Amino acid sequence: MIKGGLEAFSGKRMLLLQGPVGPFFRRLARDLRNVGAEVFKVNFNAGDWLFYPKDALNYRGGMERWPAEIECLLKRLRIDLLMLFGDCRPVHRIAHAAASRLGIEIGVFEEGYIRPNYVTLERDGVNGYSLLSNEFHRHIQSAPVEVPEERQVGKTFWPMVLWGFLYFTAGGLGFLFFPHYRHHRPLSVLEALPWIRSVWRKYWYAIREKGVLDELTERWHKRYYLVPLQVHNDAQITEHSGFGDIESFITAVISSFARHAPKGTVLVFKHHPMDRGYQDYSALIRQSSERERIGSRVYYLHDQHLPTLLKHALGVTVINSTVGLSAVHHGVPTKVCGSAIYDREGLTSRKSLGEFWKYAKTEKPDPVMYNRFRAHLIVSTQLNGSFYKLLTHTGLRCGLLWSSRPSLSASGWIERDLYPLVVDTAATALIEIEEDASVM
Repeated sequence: MIKGGLEAFSGKRMLLLQGPVGPFFRRLARDLRNVGAEVFKVNFNAGDWLFYPKDALNYRGGMERWPAEIECLLKRLRIDLLMLFGDCRPVHRIAHAAASRLGIEIGVFEEGYIRPNYVTLERDGVNGYSLLSNEFHRHIQSAPVEVPEERQVGKTFWPMVLWGFLYFTAGGLGFLFFPHYRHHRPLSVLEALPWIRSVWRKYWYAIREKGVLDELTERWHKRYYLVPLQVHNDAQITEHSGFGDIESFITAVISSFARHAPKGTVLVFKHHPMDRGYQDYSALIRQSSERERIGSRVYYLHDQHLPTLLKHALGVTVINSTVGLSAVHHGVPTKVCGSAIYDREGLTSRKSLGEFWKYAKTEKPDPVMYNRFRAHLIVSTQLNGSFYKLLTHTGLRCGLLWSSRPSLSASGWIERDLYPLVVDTAATALIEIEEDASVM
């Protein structure tokens, strides 16, 4: 949470770059101005413009000019704080580097580490680029904190679908106004097609997989390993793991399971619901399983109830998905194969993947450690709410709860003990991440 609430940004000169799809950044700008901040915004495509059409700068140049342009803009506007959503987008990488050189603070939004009622806001970077220091780990061990009352957001899927549809439609139709822009994923009206496919696949898989959940939770109770897959273009895979894509992760897991998992256990892959319309790994999983001669021991699911699957699993293996933290929450032994903020001693397995299959029963997370970690993570990096659906009665247009008023306790943004803004520290953190990512 933000110490002092949104008023902590009073008097700041702030620049917003790309935000989540939808009107969140426009609403946030209004709230920031109401507390006395000066807010500027840069649009890069027609989707950005659709949700922030007024009082914004529209950048229509190419990527080759962007480094010089953003550095000039930061100086000319005398920016104190740069805010953006996602630190791996090409335009954000360049802006982040420029702001760092100029000593400008950077706030990075991302989907919540704690799902579904939180979003993430961290100083400088998120996920594998988070600057949560070793001091954070010492805080967890020595000083428990009180978690504020959590307000329920409710279902956000359909609002997110609506904002996404409008964003990609506008971005595709308006490309002539931003001819040099290249999005980090396809920006076209054709993006509606996978979502249409997703709807009918959802119902098809519901029929096809009828009875599978009962089979797993009864016949295979505590004898299956769950492998939740991530979205195929998730930057956490390319940036913060040793895998180039989901396919290489799948084949590596199947190979390791075939060689090291105890007999009488099975492997269960679960497709990501947001990737339903884009990818289908049925052929890959079938071929890899048959090649390893374990075809009868591998399941591939799409739309089964995740908390139930976690509750009955013997162990969970992820690249770095936040589902791993949900597994820890349910007390399930968890192996992280990439770099994740929650991959810490006492929470996740320290063994290799091959050993994890054999000794998962002994790798259960420490519940006391987890509760302290979760509490510190919430008060240090999380805001109660959603980018896509407003929490009511917050008193703010953006619909997030920023402090103890009305219901959340405050911590952290202006306290630097957990976020040391030192170049050498950041470099060390990145080196550690790269080394961890190479070991599965």
